[in-house]
Amino acid sequence: MSNLTLKDLEILQGVINQAGLDYQLELEKGQISIRGPSDIVSSEIGVRLIAALYAWINPRRLGRVFDSAGGFILPNSNLKAPDVSFVKAERLRRSIRYFAELVPDLVVEIKSEGDRIPPIQQKLQQYLEQGAQVAILIDPDEQTVTVYRPTGEPLQLQGDETLTIPELLPGWELLVSELWPPIFEENE
Repeated sequence: MSNLTLKDLEILQGVINQAGLDYQLELEKGQISIRGPSDIVSSEIGVRLIAALYAWINPRRLGRVFDSAGGFILPNSNLKAPDVSFVKAERLRRSIRYFAELVPDLVVEIKSEGDRIPPIQQKLQQYLEQGAQVAILIDPDEQTVTVYRPTGEPLQLQGDETLTIPELLPGWELLVSELWPPIFEENE
């Protein structure tokens, strides 16, 4: 079955939802892929990044931030849902009750426990080829953040290095170390 359509995906998603299951579907080259929930470390990293982005973007009315449930129909007709994404305000003036038919300006994939890095890198490269301005891979296992752009070499950050995205969010900064979930001590 390699000629499935967006309509097929919507039907399958309806069946999954009615069964009370929590799976995320994506469509690529006529094939549906099913992803289960992420591990909680990856989820918490996503929330921490979304919170930092939203706190900067919202008061400045720069655009919209989405979590992993936000689906995008790309120019190649694939339906994708990055773990975190951002779309500039002038490209999406109003949210709609459907998938956005565009490529996010920023896409972020967070490695889950069972993921392998090469397929994630390939996915990010596809986003860039479709028009994303910046793609980011967050690897909780290595505690690294790798920033990809359409031109130039990837930039890997770690520790107390600062993540910036000046082409999309001038002035925004985040210490890479702030992405990692804290460890609470017993006496806290």
